[in-house]
Amino acid sequence: MHSQRPAHPLPVRILHWIGAGAIICMILSGWAIYDASPSLPFTFPRWMTLGGWLAGGIAWHLSAMWVLFADGLAYLAYGAVSGHFRRDLRPVGPRSVLADLGAAVRFRLGHRLGHFNAVQRLLYSGVIVVICLSVVTGLAIWKPVQLGWLTGLFGGYPIARGIHLAMMGLIVGFLLVHLALVALFPRTLVAMVAPLPAEPATQAQEHGR
Repeated sequence: MHSQRPAHPLPVRILHWIGAGAIICMILSGWAIYDASPSLPFTFPRWMTLGGWLAGGIAWHLSAMWVLFADGLAYLAYGAVSGHFRRDLRPVGPRSVLADLGAAVRFRLGHRLGHFNAVQRLLYSGVIVVICLSVVTGLAIWKPVQLGWLTGLFGGYPIARGIHLAMMGLIVGFLLVHLALVALFPRTLVAMVAPLPAEPATQAQEHGR
């Protein structure tokens, strides 16, 4: 019998989709900004960028940044007050992560709607840190004069930009893994749109076989 608790509360679902849209806009517009002054021996095709040119890319990037910033603050506040972080993203030990990784490799890792396994908790907790670092380094390279003290904390503009690009790469990698998991467990996408009830352990084990 299904639990009456929704797999994902309404605030989490709303903030998830707002954040997802903002992050995608920031990635695509960030690639347009990067193409104007590439620091690596490659550029992104124009069809993969947002903004069309440097000024347009910056406009999109800054607009999405403020949306992501507000969304992130709302998520952090909700997670702390509601117990979402304590319940769903509680710390995990290396043994739990290794055990779940082993189960995933053997295709025996079940998934319960409304419950995160050790690998998911590690990934979701990690990406929050990565996004926060991306925002901070983004501010450092956006206003290197006005926020010179912040840029200096990262060792200067070139290093801050390199860290910012690295964080972008980690976020893209996370999104690819996230989409792969959604493809393996399509119910998770439905649960992030509709208020599906959380699954009890017994039913989840049946789905995970």
